[in-house]
Amino acid sequence: MIFTERVILHCDMNNFYASVECMLDPALREHAVAVCGSVENRHGVVLAKNYRARAYGVSTGETVWQAMRKCRDLVTVEPHYEQYVKFSALARQIYCRYTDRVEPYGMDECWLDVTGSRIMGTGPEIADEIRQTVKAELGLTISAGVSFNKVFAKLSSDMKKPDAVTCIGRDSFRERIWSLPASDMLGVGRAANRALSAYGIHTIGQIAAAPDSFMQRLLGVNGLLLKRFANGEDNAPVMHIDSSPPVKSVGHGITTARDLETPGDVWRIMLELSQDIGPKLRSCRKMAGGVEISIRDNALFTRQWQHKADFPTQSPLYLARAAFALFNAGYSWQRPVRAVTVRAIDLVDEGSPVQCDLFNDAAHTQKQERLDLAVDSIRARFGKQAVKNAVLLNDIKMPSDRKVELTMPTGMFS
Repeated sequence: MIFTERVILHCDMNNFYASVECMLDPALREHAVAVCGSVENRHGVVLAKNYRARAYGVSTGETVWQAMRKCRDLVTVEPHYEQYVKFSALARQIYCRYTDRVEPYGMDECWLDVTGSRIMGTGPEIADEIRQTVKAELGLTISAGVSFNKVFAKLSSDMKKPDAVTCIGRDSFRERIWSLPASDMLGVGRAANRALSAYGIHTIGQIAAAPDSFMQRLLGVNGLLLKRFANGEDNAPVMHIDSSPPVKSVGHGITTARDLETPGDVWRIMLELSQDIGPKLRSCRKMAGGVEISIRDNALFTRQWQHKADFPTQSPLYLARAAFALFNAGYSWQRPVRAVTVRAIDLVDEGSPVQCDLFNDAAHTQKQERLDLAVDSIRARFGKQAVKNAVLLNDIKMPSDRKVELTMPTGMFS
């Protein structure tokens, strides 16, 4: 039997949001440009920037005023998400000309398995043709990485930007990447990098050489996984373009128009956010086995708490009450609240068997489920505002661009 070495591409659209804005408005191309959230709704952070802005030290995630201090002539533009979705889909259509194994990793990145596309050329040749096609047809540039697995393909696409193709082969990856910072490798986030640095592990090669027992003791199962990645042992497949990975969590979050200073303010926000989570769970045919909240204060410090549900549920009211109980138990009110996120976690399939106990009123639960379905039906016919909780009739002003989360696994850690 002949085993064929896999050929994996990672295509990353350079400075995607900013590049789309500059393509749609060519007058922006000669300026330092940053795509920023709404300052009025307190989303005034840099979402993306072009290379001219990057040269001034402007970075993603910092506030607009910080960016303006670095670059006085910075041109800021509001995001146009419908355009980003459009061009993301157009890029994927180009990728699908070469393979049906196209796995998105965010809006601007995709893995491609072109192992069976050799008739179109070698991996580097296909990557370069895709790069030229995206530029010619969409007016955007990509950086493409070519390797024998997904982790190294992404790593190689990050090594040379913009508008470039970089390859990492099996016979040369040790020399090419083991000297790179550990944080450059997919899977090494801030927390993991801090933990590794505390023990003198600063490079990918040091991860590869670390004892299994040490990595497992330090980072658990993920520690062993990172060592495998560093040694080129990532065998995760690239998913089919039509595959739908299972939903892992459903959440809604918002940065409020003003600070929340009382528990009542927070309760109304959590109740409002939960109104959208229940219907989304029903559309996914999932039930929440737990609730998680993220709270950010006005000093931009964020904390999270989670709690296992008494029973799987889709009820917005139960989710809101569980979220509020977590908040009351954990938040010390040293500062007012700036942002709130509620998530349904530990999802199980709708209709899964549930162990009953003497302390849960099954009849009451079924009654609440019927009520939730009736409310969904009314809102579907007459709009979301047709039925509201009384406490929300005079709720605090909420911006319309709330953050919606639908979390799915990427498939690479399976």
